[in-house]
Amino acid sequence: MQTEVLCLGEMLWDCLADQPDRPEAEVVSWTSYPGGAPANVACALARLGTESTFIGCLGEDEAGDGLLETLRHYQVRTTAVQRAALPTRRVYVTRTTAGERFFSSFGGLSAHQFADTRLASDHLDPEWFEPAGFLVIGSLMMAFPKSAQAVLHALDLADEQFVKVFLDVNWRPVFWEEPSQALETVYALIERSDLLKLSEEEADWLQLPTLAALSERFDHLEGIFITRGAQGCEWQVGSVRGEQVGFTVATVDSTGAGDAFAAGLLQGFVHNSLRDWEALAPQIVQYASAVGALSTLTKGAIASMPSDAEVRAFLAARVR
Repeated sequence: MQTEVLCLGEMLWDCLADQPDRPEAEVVSWTSYPGGAPANVACALARLGTESTFIGCLGEDEAGDGLLETLRHYQVRTTAVQRAALPTRRVYVTRTTAGERFFSSFGGLSAHQFADTRLASDHLDPEWFEPAGFLVIGSLMMAFPKSAQAVLHALDLADEQFVKVFLDVNWRPVFWEEPSQALETVYALIERSDLLKLSEEEADWLQLPTLAALSERFDHLEGIFITRGAQGCEWQVGSVRGEQVGFTVATVDSTGAGDAFAAGLLQGFVHNSLRDWEALAPQIVQYASAVGALSTLTKGAIASMPSDAEVRAFLAARVR
């Protein structure tokens, strides 16, 4: 069984408003936290005890150096990290006192002016895929021609090595010059995926708002997970469907909670045989929901990711 997970896509700095409940123009100061969905998943998996590799492009700047050091600190493999002579992406995020966060801006730059858009397909090594059980991707890098080519090449390499593909839709229209083009692009990504995670808002955007609609349109999928934030998720694994109620915790910051949930799912699926997925699905989704809930207890995405021991202790205290 191959248990390493490859996480391909963006890594960036989430600049979180220090003053909640204010629009960007009224925020006095910001605190930067390392983030970016695929990097969040990679670090969360490492915290849970699973080997992970991050595949992405960082700027040749101090901000990029800091992110690379973060990956190393969390013991994520960095051999697949590329560098480019462009800025490392910063995303400015406002928040509420209840812990909800909202994208504000890229700090005066347009979406395509950052290093992560330059991920090069010809620098992807087929040997990275040999020990891998999963390739994790999202839709953001498909908004830019060069990085989109790298995603498609990675999918080809995954096919060659029989690596499962986990797609987190992560729809963000602000990254696209022509958001209307994204729908067909995401449909095509789903066609090449094995497990699909998306929010209920993203399911509505896809015009496939239910498990039944998604599984009918994409009947090859081995797992579908529709998340509803703190309210939990609906899921289907094989022919089995279920619903997981969210755990109630004292949320401080929900940034990266969906990525933590994704890492919890991967932690379960990558360490178990495909023939056992249906039977184990309720426990795997419950574990993933606990990972997501615990990740909201402190600010920032990566720094808040729990360990496997913390998740198990949380579940032992909450689940009878």
